Amino acid sequence: MLQSEAISKQVRQALDEDIGSGDLTATLIQSDRCLRAQVITREAIIICGIPWFDESFHQLSPAARIDWRVSEGQQVGSDQVLCVLNGNARALLTAERTALNFLQMLSAVATRTRQFVDATEGTGVQVVDTRKTLPGLRLAQKYAVRCGGGVNHRAGLYDGILIKENHIIAAGSIEAALRRAAEIAPPGVFIQIEVETRNEFIQALSAGARMVLLDNFDLPDLRDAVTYNRQFLGKPAVLEASGNVTLDTVRAIAETGVDRISIGSLTKDIQATDLSMRFYDEASSAAMTSSSLICGNK
Repeated sequence: MLQSEAISKQVRQALDEDIGSGDLTATLIQSDRCLRAQVITREAIIICGIPWFDESFHQLSPAARIDWRVSEGQQVGSDQVLCVLNGNARALLTAERTALNFLQMLSAVATRTRQFVDATEGTGVQVVDTRKTLPGLRLAQKYAVRCGGGVNHRAGLYDGILIKENHIIAAGSIEAALRRAAEIAPPGVFIQIEVETRNEFIQALSAGARMVLLDNFDLPDLRDAVTYNRQFLGKPAVLEASGNVTLDTVRAIAETGVDRISIGSLTKDIQATDLSMRFYDEASSAAMTSSSLICGNK
């Protein structure tokens, strides 16, 4: 989970981006008016982003009350009420889009991740994310991947070494790149190298690679790499498959015996989940009385 300070900062930036000098439309509503609203999902999803959602309203109205009917990481069906909000009408209207943006996006990441996790169930493979994330929201999206049952790769360039094609070219060879990485890696930082052919894979193992990313290997080559890795002298390396992974192909990739499958689309190609917030109809809700509502700071 992200620290509360990080969540608060992300929400503040999002609210500032949306509100600017002030919410003009919200001024249509009396400043002291209190209302109740509910959020409903129109599709089956994994819930993720509750802390961001709550923070969006509480930064504008600390007294706003949010009663959740579901919990973080829970799988819910379509047309289900997720929460009921209770507070100053202007604050609820102003924070609505920011709160839903966080909840829709993070739930989408968690839901997408769970689909891949379910598709590979029983294989023992780990579904792993990448750095292909929305700028400024990487740690939030990686948190959502964990909510969906996935595993995080490195958070950034500072906590892991991934040697790719251009690094190898610049270093001169696979062996030289791995040797230099071993010299500079801080304690506890993993070293992984990406290879694109069987020959490069053998070179990497021979040079002492402990983690190898098999980029765009087809199924026969993946199976061959797994077999070779298990027969290689010494402890087998951790093998990760990557490239053009879809829900239609991920099961077959997992069944080759690789340890991990990294999937950029978990965080890159995301379609927000379908959520909506609606105020209760005051005329049809007996509970809609001023005495039953909390109207905090706007």
